[in-house]
Amino acid sequence: MTTNTTEVERRLWAAADNLRANSKLRSHEYSTPVLGLIFLAYADHRFQQAQQELGADADPIDFQAEGVMYLPEQARYRRLLALPEGENLGAAINEAMNAIEAENEDLKGVLPKIYNRLDNSVLAPLLKAFNFEEIAAGLEGDAFGKVYEYFLGEFAKREGQLGGEFYTPTSLVKLMVEIMEPFHGRIYDPACGSGGMFVQSARFVTEHQKNPTDELSVFGQEKTAETVRLARMNLAVHGLSGDIKQGNTFYEDIHSSRGKFDFALANPPFNVKGIKKDDIASDPRLPYGLPSTDNGNYLWLQYISSSLNDKGRAGVVMANSASDARGSEQLIRQRMIQSGNVDIMLATSSNLFYTVTLPATVWFLDNGKRGSAREDKVLFIDARNTFVQVTRAIREMTDEQVEFLANIANLYRGEQPEFRHGNRERFEETFPGSLYRDVPGLCKVATRSEIEAQGWSLNPGRYVGVTARAADDFDFTVRLGELNEELETLTAEAHELEQRISENVQELLGEVRGGVVDEAVLA
Repeated sequence: MTTNTTEVERRLWAAADNLRANSKLRSHEYSTPVLGLIFLAYADHRFQQAQQELGADADPIDFQAEGVMYLPEQARYRRLLALPEGENLGAAINEAMNAIEAENEDLKGVLPKIYNRLDNSVLAPLLKAFNFEEIAAGLEGDAFGKVYEYFLGEFAKREGQLGGEFYTPTSLVKLMVEIMEPFHGRIYDPACGSGGMFVQSARFVTEHQKNPTDELSVFGQEKTAETVRLARMNLAVHGLSGDIKQGNTFYEDIHSSRGKFDFALANPPFNVKGIKKDDIASDPRLPYGLPSTDNGNYLWLQYISSSLNDKGRAGVVMANSASDARGSEQLIRQRMIQSGNVDIMLATSSNLFYTVTLPATVWFLDNGKRGSAREDKVLFIDARNTFVQVTRAIREMTDEQVEFLANIANLYRGEQPEFRHGNRERFEETFPGSLYRDVPGLCKVATRSEIEAQGWSLNPGRYVGVTARAADDFDFTVRLGELNEELETLTAEAHELEQRISENVQELLGEVRGGVVDEAVLA
């Protein structure tokens, strides 16, 4: 790639940030028009590429056969850029979105049409900034899809808990997909957010020299209409189509999921409370029982497990607490383990998520291991120390780290490791001869009896142990003295602050008793 994609992403983000500063939209609203323009610009870029190959007289069906959206004249980006000064840009962009939906049934009611709320002074520079024809030279492959994902991630950072509902960090999704290996079949995500699991699954297929449109069928469900629209746009940006529907998975099984899917991937919301248990008491998607606790974790795990066919695989991001939960949840976990489909448990680092600082655990289920040598075993991987620090608050895993962890799963399953990202030397040093072995502090295969002895816990830390520490390269006595000095300083500051607070409280109480405190203080 001759142009640095990161530089392009940052330049485009700076242009988008101008919208937030100069429009009347609230901070959580401006993501919609920005993502819509990226979608429109990229759709036009792909359309022009296909038109050069198919010819100017090609029919809409010819473009659809190539996996490209047909764009009528009024929806083409270059037409918007060529509009005369003074033209109502907001109305023109809304018209473009309507025209695309008229030609593409999957996008009906999906694209944003709020551009009439924005002034030309804001829209004109934004249109020019997202003109992919000017930045396309030097960008290759799926660069534009990555730009879209970059924006989803940035919006997730800024939208707090709301952002966490639609975005799972890309490196974690890559890891799940690499371990799952969704080469071919039907993929389900009952909490699909913006569709990142589907996009990465398609990328996995592409990296293995196949066409994801031919190999994968996508089925998703989301609670909010806005997030459903994000998912459909994200799929369209990547040249994919899927059946994404709105519905609350706790009460609605829109896709009739039981036993239907080859793969299921999800990052459902953790620790959901207030679920109406009476409404789901007889749900056939809960074969291991209804948890008595006010917590949705073991509902999600069962919804996803029950959606798999007899060879199906699943990957589910879960709160760490689910691995050791007691009471009714422990009984459900025991039944899942005894069923033979719990395959791999992987503990992640903290700070991988933009909205939650705590670490998580990824559960990998595999119905296909029943009847095999792995049926009585579970692989535990401790990846809590596998990350790079991006900012003080955010961590992620590199492609090399993702591949290293996925290759552990490959060896455990008796498959050959893959080395597309340069981790061969380190991997073969850790696993000589590319044969699986338990590595303290990293991975351990435990039998069902060993898990039972641990109270049916699926916490990887209970099994993998700790890494043997190398000798420290500093003087321990000196370092201990430094730490003790720092502790004494902080303790002295704490005492000083405590004394100041006490004095202020005493002074305030004296003023109250003397009747001199004003009403603002009392309020």
